[in-house]
This record gives sequence, structure tokens and C-alpha cells, in this order.
Amino acid sequence: MRKAVLTASTALCGLFAIATPARAQDTEGESARRPAAQVAEIVVTAQRREETAQSVPIAISAISGAELDARGVTNTLQVVQYIPNMIGMNNTGLGSSNTYYIRGIGSTESIATFDPPVGTYVDDVYISRQGANNFSTFDIDRIEVLRGPQGTLFGRNTTGGAVSVHMAQPEFDSIGGFLEGGYGTYEAKTLRGSINVPLSPTFAAKVSAYWQDSDGYVKNTTTGDRLNDIDGWGARLALRGELSDSVRWSAGYTHIVDESENILNFDCDPADPSECSGRYASSGYTEASSDVFRDLGVTGDKADYGQHSKSVTDLITSKFSVDVADEATVEFITGYLRQNMEYGLDFYDGRSAPSIATPYPAVGGYPFGGFTILGDIWTDQISQEVKVNGSLFDGFLDYVVGGFYMKEKNNTNTADIFGLSSSFALLLDDKVIKNSTESLAGYAQFDANVTDRLKLTAGIRYTDETKKVGVNDLREVCFTGGPACLNNGNLQAAGIPLEQKTKIWTPRFAINYQINPDVLLYASATKGFKSGGWASRATRPGEFLPFGPERVWSYEAGIKSEWFNRMLRANLTVYWMDISDLQTPAGFVRDDGSIAFLTRNFADYRNKGVEAEFVFVPTPGLNLHLTAGYQDDKYIIDRNAPESDEYGVLSVAAQQAECLSGVTSRCGVGIVTDAGGISTPVRTPDWTLAMGGSYEIPMGDLSLVPSVDATWRSAMEVQSANRTIYYDADTGTGTYEASGNRYVVGSHSAAQWTLNAGIALNGPDKQWQLSVNCQNCTNEVFTETYLGYSYINPPRTIMGKLRYNF
Repeated sequence: MRKAVLTASTALCGLFAIATPARAQDTEGESARRPAAQVAEIVVTAQRREETAQSVPIAISAISGAELDARGVTNTLQVVQYIPNMIGMNNTGLGSSNTYYIRGIGSTESIATFDPPVGTYVDDVYISRQGANNFSTFDIDRIEVLRGPQGTLFGRNTTGGAVSVHMAQPEFDSIGGFLEGGYGTYEAKTLRGSINVPLSPTFAAKVSAYWQDSDGYVKNTTTGDRLNDIDGWGARLALRGELSDSVRWSAGYTHIVDESENILNFDCDPADPSECSGRYASSGYTEASSDVFRDLGVTGDKADYGQHSKSVTDLITSKFSVDVADEATVEFITGYLRQNMEYGLDFYDGRSAPSIATPYPAVGGYPFGGFTILGDIWTDQISQEVKVNGSLFDGFLDYVVGGFYMKEKNNTNTADIFGLSSSFALLLDDKVIKNSTESLAGYAQFDANVTDRLKLTAGIRYTDETKKVGVNDLREVCFTGGPACLNNGNLQAAGIPLEQKTKIWTPRFAINYQINPDVLLYASATKGFKSGGWASRATRPGEFLPFGPERVWSYEAGIKSEWFNRMLRANLTVYWMDISDLQTPAGFVRDDGSIAFLTRNFADYRNKGVEAEFVFVPTPGLNLHLTAGYQDDKYIIDRNAPESDEYGVLSVAAQQAECLSGVTSRCGVGIVTDAGGISTPVRTPDWTLAMGGSYEIPMGDLSLVPSVDATWRSAMEVQSANRTIYYDADTGTGTYEASGNRYVVGSHSAAQWTLNAGIALNGPDKQWQLSVNCQNCTNEVFTETYLGYSYINPPRTIMGKLRYNF
């Protein structure tokens, strides 16, 4: 008996000896699959060197590629909704073009003589044009949004901030990748895939691609076309190598074809206002190519364009890094960008513009549209940057020093057609604009680590740039010249310069104090500038006016903190921003019904506000986020300015005085309202709010991840003079008075809620995923942008996806 017990006990001990390591291995496996219990750290390059986002004394929002996927984000425009005090939308007509506004600073212009004040960067290479900056997130490591001017380290055209896209890099360890397919509303189909291939222990390649196609969510009830489809494809080849212990190289070539659109549409059919169950257009301008514009005298390929938008982007980036000493690294950052755009867009939906006399114009179905712009555009840009990062005096002084060169050439072939009836249209202009920019800059930033906790920063950048422009009128009547023709001679005769030079210093000063490893306090003062340009959408020589650079000083203070063993991240920023000579694009309808485009340095501008960002992981797998922004802004008018400038354009003070004295043509133009007041700045809602979360629920080897995101912003204006037309039921005509009247069209954009949601089922070790995501789940309708008519947001879309990781 005793022997039997001893034998059994020995066997049991042996069983435990075998079983215990097995349990430990299971626990380690489970731990690897277990949802994170802390807020994720993201490494950023906001100061042109790698640092954790929480250690950077800059207001920055960084979102990883994995988080973008989890939120159903498919392009850079959708990122905007998660950033405090940031507004974004597609530019009018162009699905490939994003208009960004950060802290009230932005531009709706995509034509090449205007520069965007929110810079876009891909792998540290500057993207100068706004015409094709809505990048698909098919191979992204992270996106960094830097709020406020970045003139010292990022340079020109970052008075509002910067959107910095960082692509995923090849890995050396193993072959791997993913394949994903999706199907959704409006017959939307998507394919995405990527494969990482190590070619040696220190060299790897990565190939990624995507394709998307849809029928379009807008029905044109005149032509039967489906509009605002989201079509296109792209591919990227990335290379990365450690060429030696001290030399590294990474490069990428990206080719993107984007045929998405943002063509004017309505939530009720203009031809049958009782039909309100979708999105509608009524233009007689078809998607198919036509010779109606050639018959009007339009020249070149654009004369045959149907209503559509297409952009083709080729981007080459290269970064070559060399460790030249124990504490210094030299980087050579090279970029080449080629963009082609072609479009035909009807901004009046085949009829005339709404007016006080006719708030609801009848559908005309004009085959050449109501007000149509044709464009055939290309851009070539090269840039070279040399940057040195290092430390001196045993780490007391960290530095970033560099030089930057960029040369850009643009060719804009465009025509404007104004429809007057179903059988007659007026060719307002047909021109080629050629402009170039050459920019040279040097910069340096030094960080003195005074103590382990206290750091002082000083930086400065010098920029020397030259811009040139030329225009050639292609209309037959202008072959022999004439005072109404858009050509260099007429511009010079009007005193309009064909060259602008800017030389400017943009410094930065900052102080940050690390209270403890989890709490950082900082304050900074930064200067930035945006280049000048020309109002090249003009259809008359006297409107092709130059405008000067805008300059900004921004003062900022904040706290970045993490609490409860990194379960909670809480960041708070306050700022005060003063801009001199703010560039303001203004569009208004002339007395003859056509659109006039006017961009001037109308006024100075002030914006002050608060921004807060919270991320909370109360329990493993549950991730909550909340961002909020408040801003208070206004134009500042020089009441002592001369009555008019050298081009005869009235100062705002003089224009306002004439408007108030009864000269109605001076009202509702620029930044003077129809009532004679100074307008509210555009696209600056007092409040922005985003909140949501996801919860990873383990289910054995599987996991279920529901997610929801809600965003809200308060009401805002989107047109410079704040003109909005309302319908007065008592008189049957339009009015500018909002009280008790029905909104028709215009500048006012009401407060909005948007709800996005999704659910994902992950397989063992997340080898596969089945997900369903909806954008604008409650199908809200709100005004986004303005040009003659109000543009509305896309309707509810639902997409199901299956992904396989290998």
C-alpha cells in the first residue's frame, strides 16, 4: 500500500513537473495576445528627430496606422475629425484635394499660385500642392498633426500647422504582410495588400497596393450619371537597408491614381423637391466626353472633358543617414513629386446661382453646365534637405541644423464657362498659367539641458525664395492682343508684378520642465510665414492681383501628463496667435451671375484658444479617447489704412464705410457682410469635440472588438462675407435675414454631430479579421463648403472587410 502511494505520488509529481512548464508556456502565449493595459507610446519626429510624443514641447496629435485601421479611416481627410480645433473637407469638386484649417488658418484654393498654410509632408518630404493631398492610408505607420506654426523646423507655408504622413518601413526579420478585401454601400469595392521581403539580414523591400471602385452616391436626374464615386488605385515600393554599422538608407516610390469627386449635390432632387431619399444633381453636363466646349472656342484636351476629377501622383522619397561621430548623424532627404490633374466641374448644377430675387433657380440642364471650370494641370517639384542631429558637451546641448532647397514648376491650363441658357454659354477665359518657386533655407535649433528636468530651446530659420508667374490667353480673339486679354503685357500695364521675392527669419523659443517622468510643462513662442502669390482665378487682367505673405507669432503653453501607471494620458494646450496680413480667398457672385475670385491681405487676425486630449485605458482592452477644442477669433481692421491700395482696391475700412452709406455693391464682398459689419472668420467653430472608444473582448482564441466614435462641432461660417440666403415664405423671395426663415444656401453651416461605428472579429493570434464599419452612421446632412451653392457631406456608408495577415 505504501509503495503504491509512493508510486502514485511520484507519478503525480512527474505529471506536475511536465504540466507546469506547459501552463507557463500557455500563460506566455496568452500574455502575448492579451489586450494592452496601458496607453500606447508613439515615436514622432515633430522636432526632426525621433522622440516620444509625450516628450515633445509641441501641440501634436499622433495616430498610429493600427489605430487608423481600427477607426475605419481610409484617407487623410478622415483623420481631421479627431484633431481639436481642426476642420477639413474636400475642396469643391475635387475628391483628391483636402482643405485643412487649423486654429482658423487654412485655404480653399488648390490652384498653384496659392500656397496652403497647413503643410503636408510624406516621409519628411514637403508636398507643395493642395490639389492631391488626400492620401489613401493603405501603407501608413502613423500620421502626426502639428498644431500651430512650424516655421523654424518645417519652414514656409506652415502658419496653421503641418500634417506629416509617415509610411510603413520594411523589416529585416521575416516575410510577412496582409491581404484585405471589402464591399460596401453604393457597390463600393476595395482591395489592399502588402508584403515585406527581407533580401538579406540587413536589407529588405516592401510592396504595397490598393484598389477601390464604387458607383457613386449621387444620382444625376438629368443625365442618369452616378457622381461622386470613389475610384482609384495606388502602389508603393519601399526599400530599407543598413549598409554598414554607421550608414542607413530608406527610400520609397509611390504611384497613386485618384478619380474620386466632390461634385455639387443636394439631399433633395432639384427637379423634384419632394424626393429627398438620397443625394441628387441636375446638371446637364455629362461624365462622357463632349465637344460642346470646343464649339465655344475652348482649346486643348480640356475642351473634351466630361464632368469628372482625376489626379495622378508620382512621389519618390529617399533618406540617407550617416553617423559621423558618436553624437552626430547626417541625413540627406531627397524628394521628387510629379502631379497631374484634370477636371471638368459644374459649380452651378446646370442652372443659375441662387439670389435674393430667385432663391430656387429652375433646373436648366445646360449641357455645358451653369458655371463650369475645366482644368489640365501638372506640377514638378524637387527638394533636397541636409540635416544634422547631434549632441555636444556630454549631452548638455542637443542640436538640429540643416539646409533646404526646393524648386517647383507648375503649368495650369484652365477655362471658365458661364451658362446663360440651354443653347448659349459665354467663355469667360481660356488661359495657361505658368508659375515657379525656388526656395532656399537654412535652420538651426539648440536645446540646452540645463538640469535633468529643465530644458531651454532656441531656433531660427532663414528663407530666401523667389516666385515667378506668367499667363497666356488662349482665346482666338486674343491672338492679336487686346486690353481685356489675360497676358503678361496687360498685367504689367496694370502694375502687377510677375515676380515676388521673400527673405525672412522665423525664430522659435521654448522652455520645458519635466516635473517627473510622467508630467511635462512647456511654453513656446514661434514665428511662421506663408508665401505670397497671385489671384490667378481671375478672368480679367485687373483681377489678377498679387497678395503678400502672411506672418504669424504664436504663443503656447501646455502640460503633457500620464497617470496611474500610464492608464491615463492627459494633455492640455492654451495658445494665443497673432497673424498680420492674413490671406483671405473670397468668392462672390457678380451682377451678371458669374463668379468673381478675389484674394487679398484684407486684415490682421487673432485667434486664442484651448485644446485638450485624453486617452484612458481603465481596464485591459478598453481604450477610450476624448479631444476638445475651443477657439475665439476675429479679424483686426486697420482703421487708418489708405482708402485704396495701388491697384484701386478699397481698404476694408473704406469699403465698410461705403456699404453703410448705402452703396450696396460694397456689401457682401470680401470680409464685409451684407449688413455692413465685419464678418466672422471662416471655418472656425467655437467648439470641436471628438470622443469614442473600442473594447477588445477575448473569446478563447478569438476576440471581438466593437468601436464607436462621435464628433461634434458648433456652428461656423464658410464664406468670407458670411452671405447666406434664406427663403421668406411671406414674400416668396429670398432674404439675408435668418430669423423665422428657411435656409436656402450660403455661408452658414449649422452645428453637427457625426457618428462612426464598427465591429471586428479577430481570429487566433489575429491572423485574420472580419469587420464591418460605418461612417456617418446616422446619415446626418450638413454644409461643408461654399462656392455659389452649399456643398454637403457624404451620406452614410457601410463597408465590410475580410483581412488575412501572414
